[in-house]
Amino acid sequence: MRMRRVVTGHSAGGKAVVASDSEIDGFRPRLFPAMEFHALWGGDEAPTYPDGGEPLAHRDWFPPPGGFRFLAATLMPDSDALPEIADEAAAAAELEAFAPGLMAVMEPGSAGMHTTDSIDFIYVISGAAMMTLDDGAEVLLEAGDTLVQSGTRHAWRNPGQEPCRLIAVQIGAKRAG
Repeated sequence: MRMRRVVTGHSAGGKAVVASDSEIDGFRPRLFPAMEFHALWGGDEAPTYPDGGEPLAHRDWFPPPGGFRFLAATLMPDSDALPEIADEAAAAAELEAFAPGLMAVMEPGSAGMHTTDSIDFIYVISGAAMMTLDDGAEVLLEAGDTLVQSGTRHAWRNPGQEPCRLIAVQIGAKRAG
């Protein structure tokens, strides 16, 4: 799926302009076939204005302290059949190229459990998603619900019958200790 992204900026004279209006392709990693991601915007530090609306420098999927990411994700229902992965090494390389550092936070053998050094603001557009915390607590989030994910260990799944679409903003944070 593609998503439209409109970015504003400033002209040489300081006036507001549309810097770009483009379609962003979704990425459905073979290692996580139940997910589709749209990396919409990000930066590894706060922007400086005025600017021309150019993309900001950022490297890894998750932001460093003071950095930010804006993304959309679609989580397919648990009931959807998942394809076999013929070449796991190629699938891992493909995922690392799109989302550097994403696999580094995933816990092997823990069904999607991961922890990030970020505060994530999530809004569910449609469908439902189940968030599971490390103590086993589960929270069902449905269309219109929001979540502030404060650097906790968690996993996602979709117990519903339709895809769950959500928007997230991640801001890099510091972990004590």
